[in-house]
Amino acid sequence: MLSRIGLSIRRWRRRLSRSEWITRLLGLSTNPNSPHAPGLILIQIDGLAYPELLKALARGRMPFLKRLIRKEHYRLEHMYPGVPSTTPAVQAELFYGVRQAVPAFGFLVHETQKLGRMYDPEVAALVEKRIKTQHRDPLLRGGSCYLSLFKAGTKTGEAHFCPADQGWGPALREASPMAIAILIVTNIWSLVRTTALILIELVLSLVDCVRGIIGGQNLIKELMFIPTRVAITILTRELCTMGVKVDITRGLPVIYINLLGYDEQSHRRGPQSAFAHWVLKGIDSAIAKIWKAAHGSERRHYDVWIFSDHGQEQTVAYEEVNGRSLGDALSEALSNLPSAPQIKSTTIPKKVRFERARLFGSEWMDKSSTEEESTQEGDRTPTAIAALGPIAMLYNIDLNGTSRADAAKRMVEQAKVPLVLYLEDPSSPASSPVHGWWKDGPIKLPEDGRKLMGDEHPYPVEAAEDMASLCRHPDSGDFMMYGWCAGMRQPMTFAMENGSHGGSGPNETHAFALMPEDIQPPDPSRGYWRPQDLRSTARAYLRGARPMKVDNHRMPKTVLRIMTYNVHSCRGLDGKLSPQRIARVIARYRPDVVALQELDVMRKRTGGLDQAERLARLLAMDLHFQPTINMKEERYGDAILTHLPARLIKKGILPGPPSGKGGLFNPAADEPRGAVWVEIEANGKPIQIINTHLGLSRAERLRQVDALLGPEWLSNPRCTGERVLLGDFNALPNSAECKRLGGYLRDAQEQAPRHNPKGTFLKVRIDHMFLSAGLNVKRVRVPRTSLTRQASDHLPLIVDIDLPIKGGK
Repeated sequence: MLSRIGLSIRRWRRRLSRSEWITRLLGLSTNPNSPHAPGLILIQIDGLAYPELLKALARGRMPFLKRLIRKEHYRLEHMYPGVPSTTPAVQAELFYGVRQAVPAFGFLVHETQKLGRMYDPEVAALVEKRIKTQHRDPLLRGGSCYLSLFKAGTKTGEAHFCPADQGWGPALREASPMAIAILIVTNIWSLVRTTALILIELVLSLVDCVRGIIGGQNLIKELMFIPTRVAITILTRELCTMGVKVDITRGLPVIYINLLGYDEQSHRRGPQSAFAHWVLKGIDSAIAKIWKAAHGSERRHYDVWIFSDHGQEQTVAYEEVNGRSLGDALSEALSNLPSAPQIKSTTIPKKVRFERARLFGSEWMDKSSTEEESTQEGDRTPTAIAALGPIAMLYNIDLNGTSRADAAKRMVEQAKVPLVLYLEDPSSPASSPVHGWWKDGPIKLPEDGRKLMGDEHPYPVEAAEDMASLCRHPDSGDFMMYGWCAGMRQPMTFAMENGSHGGSGPNETHAFALMPEDIQPPDPSRGYWRPQDLRSTARAYLRGARPMKVDNHRMPKTVLRIMTYNVHSCRGLDGKLSPQRIARVIARYRPDVVALQELDVMRKRTGGLDQAERLARLLAMDLHFQPTINMKEERYGDAILTHLPARLIKKGILPGPPSGKGGLFNPAADEPRGAVWVEIEANGKPIQIINTHLGLSRAERLRQVDALLGPEWLSNPRCTGERVLLGDFNALPNSAECKRLGGYLRDAQEQAPRHNPKGTFLKVRIDHMFLSAGLNVKRVRVPRTSLTRQASDHLPLIVDIDLPIKGGK
């Protein structure tokens, strides 16, 4: 009855859904798979470092993310994005498994010998073409992406705000005027809301512009930043959020969205600024909308993973520190070499040309070349500087016999570049060290990595190895210049910005991953994720093949966690049949023993699946199943799963209703009831576990309780030591059945310290756990999360028990 009511409500919500209307009006394709097929939404918060996320959570800027951690059992993990710490490098590793696909966001393209930026469509397409020649399994195949630099396997029209795709443009152009009109009317509130947010943000940006000018900022730059702030902070965020919700309604298997607002505002005012942190409130709200839509999907069972691609450093601009541009400084430093290369100072007219490219109001790249080079047609080797954030690359410079070590030394000592790396011989094998120069003299990587990174860097070894390998990238410069190394008071950027990333700083290489607790990294012992780990874990999740092994390494050995859970044949209140979802509920709480009721085995009504075996395999636990109904090959009953040493003692059918009390045949009322008894060993002590599911009538339950207390079960001579009786009793705590059991055993919910007993079914307590006197209850939980409310009509009951000390009495 409860399921039918819930399904009816969901059907009406679906009919009135704006996303459903958009899907139909635009003729967008929908998912042909079953509703319980796994789906995945990857939400990237661009540029948000792990330490800054902690600050935002503490300041209340991201209340929904805090709720995920506190109530929805998400776990905050560290993530190392690699060097370069840039979006295109992380996206290439996430989508294709390729590390260091690019040396920076802007670089001299090897094939064309032209300076390119990753937001240029031809450059993004070229880089993706390189990757696809060797890696043909993109992560987003059949899905969609928003604000991605790569299509990553999405079909034409499914890569939105992507340099190489048109998004929904064709569908909108082909739609009839009537469809467009209905589309506008049905989404009028969203349009009004977005317009209001844009107006509010416009006023705030004007106020901030005035403050910036008063504070000494450049007038032109401040004015340019106003439309950028409105577009990135509000418009693209709202449009992408609406698009993701539509794609959820369509049931696409995997959806990626990159929320850019924080990163762009951090470049302007700094990652620690109140201005940048204010943007996180809107991002948090967008994530909440997506998460809610995902958990209400009718076409897939979605999971939502949230992560950042890198962090940002609070930086000072190189020009502000040194009073001149990097090109000028390098020209002067290298012009005095014994055999001077042909780089001229910008103070010499008509000899040097600089090109500055702008992205969202920030300076990103300088190009320096002699007048002669710029006028030579077909010149394929221009001398150039690609300067992006804290990393700059000097290309095609002829040192005329001067050693690279001398050139690097002058860059550090005269041009005041913090760190310069280079290859003594570009043709040397990959195992040979990379040389460099910094404030303390010559250095080699990766062997001097810890000294170069410092003690406070979260990933000194990994960052040093990545910096060394980056020098060998075909698009890297002859000299790699970094704006940060250990011992600096403040990191430096080669662009005019207050926040920067792309290099090897401790914050820019310290990203995060916010994952459901049952999603384990491929290598938990390492202590952090990489984008490639997200990729492999996502692929396994989408295949439904990754075991969700219960991991109890963080629990004391003297604590035994037991769960009882009526799984309703693995069919949730949303009508979806999903043993995998039940396994996820169990895995999130990491029980040592789990007692399950209402399992289907090979029954037609649930697709002929052996649910007991499937759950045991997903959780990597041993199974003891007791069927109470046998109909040819179809079975139905209860089970005990555990990863502890265990042996089956007894399983059997309990007494039914008293004769003559049954009346008319009722399949539910006349359903046979049983119990399964397993002895486990925990901390060297045997513990008896009996799982049962009692009948619906009071008279029947009283007979079954008497049987359980009798010589066949709890009073059996083999039932020695500590005992646990648990399951779905279909009886309230003050019932005669529970009172009779309470005379021999103790109700765990009533024994738990500082705990108010909670209901497990429609807010009433009919699932119970009774313990013998020697077992002390440490903690009781009845988790009421979005997942547990949907997965079954019952909530799980979880009890932590303090075990007797091994060897004690």
